[in-house]
Amino acid sequence: MIRRACESICAGLGLILLLPVFAMIALAIKLDDGGPIFYSHKRIGKGHRKFRLFKFRSMVSGPTYGSTVTAPQDSRVTSVGQFLRRFKLDELPQLANVLKGEMQLVGARPQMEKFVDIFSDEYDELLQSWPGITDPASLIFRNEAKFFYEGSIEEQYIKRIMPIKLEISLKYSRTRTFFSDLGILFRTVLGLPAPAAVWETISFHFQVR
Repeated sequence: MIRRACESICAGLGLILLLPVFAMIALAIKLDDGGPIFYSHKRIGKGHRKFRLFKFRSMVSGPTYGSTVTAPQDSRVTSVGQFLRRFKLDELPQLANVLKGEMQLVGARPQMEKFVDIFSDEYDELLQSWPGITDPASLIFRNEAKFFYEGSIEEQYIKRIMPIKLEISLKYSRTRTFFSDLGILFRTVLGLPAPAAVWETISFHFQVR
């Protein structure tokens, strides 16, 4: 209860302090293509309960077709969206999800139902807690596009990327502390890489491949 209270307070303060940033981003999105400012999508949260994840819209508005995974040089991403994604600014509205008690600041990223169903064993453990805005896997895959090669993006995501992300998230969730969470938040805000021990996990996987 104390942890949730602290996170709600931090999220509320963050939303207030970042209001000028939110206003600038909203204006940039509107000037870019005139479409909606925010985007929301159903994700699976704690206890496998569904909730709506909030983001600043970074793709073209209206119906989009293709993979649910964003490919390198994806034509659906707007010019403003490219900037937002590069610095993870599109994720800032998720502070509202934290304030609502649907997410936490540090935790495994929330996923769509179809991916949760594929990796049901891993998510049965991870979703005993709330999904988060950032975690070590998010730091490793900050520039996720560079890990893809030519071929089916969604197949690569399921067979190569997701298993690594889940392994990293599970390891962290089992050993996390208040101070390790502070470290992850610090690295996220300053754009610093994940701790060296996390890189060892990903290096092993790609050497095997």
